[in-house]
Amino acid sequence: MTIEAEAPAKVNLFLHVGQKRADGYHALQSLVTFTEVGDEIALSPGGALNLAIRGPFATALAADADNLVLKAARALAAHAGIARGASISLTKNLPIASGIGGGSADAAATLRSLSRFWGLNLQPDVLRKIAETLGSDVPVCVSCGTQWMEGRGEILTALDPLPAMAMVLVNPGVKVPTPKVFAALKQRRGTDLPPPSKFASAADLVAYLKDTSNDLEAPARAVAPVIGEVLTVLGAQAGARLTRMSGSGATCFALFDSDEAAANAATAIRERHATWWTVATKIANPASESR
Repeated sequence: MTIEAEAPAKVNLFLHVGQKRADGYHALQSLVTFTEVGDEIALSPGGALNLAIRGPFATALAADADNLVLKAARALAAHAGIARGASISLTKNLPIASGIGGGSADAAATLRSLSRFWGLNLQPDVLRKIAETLGSDVPVCVSCGTQWMEGRGEILTALDPLPAMAMVLVNPGVKVPTPKVFAALKQRRGTDLPPPSKFASAADLVAYLKDTSNDLEAPARAVAPVIGEVLTVLGAQAGARLTRMSGSGATCFALFDSDEAAANAATAIRERHATWWTVATKIANPASESR
């Protein structure tokens, strides 16, 4: 038996930061969605847990014991009290440490798919508890639907699917260490927004987002000024409705009303900035959210 799972890119449509908590983490509040581009996990029988990595960003990631995919597999086995193996293949399509949850999405996809592969069939809430031990962004990636994220990332509320919108993701190829970004944080919006009701249209979603921000964007731009250039380039594209950085960077996104506008924008950016990772995608539809 072989099982395949998608690990879609996570996008923080906004990200507000509160005060530092007693456990050392900052309180967060974010509207999180997922896209139709991402990494891929495949499982096949194996006597022990092993990992092979391929894909455009494979060389930037080691298949060693510290890899989040293997950590997730070991955490699941420990939770279930089993000692089973599997051959895991990771196709790494997303940039490393880029603010779109690549490693977290890979770990979450591993939990989901291994739970089926080993016949455990654990419920999502159980998988999210295991995910909490792996990283702040892993729980939200267990269910690949639109969610309201609070706490340090572990308090999640499922929301109705967002209106259909196309998106362009751009990463300039620089790593922005999250601790340095938080260390440079000077202004924060806090975490007192209520979860939004269902958005009636793309225009409603954009209007809502324009009243929010990513509090980590300014400090990330101070650490890596090229992020500002990316945002300027995205904002100059025809049809761009909103531009913003995701997570702690350095990936930025722009929302568009049509797939054609997003595709044209991605082509124009690639022509002028060939070294940037640029992809046209869209907010995942309800069918892809359930995978």
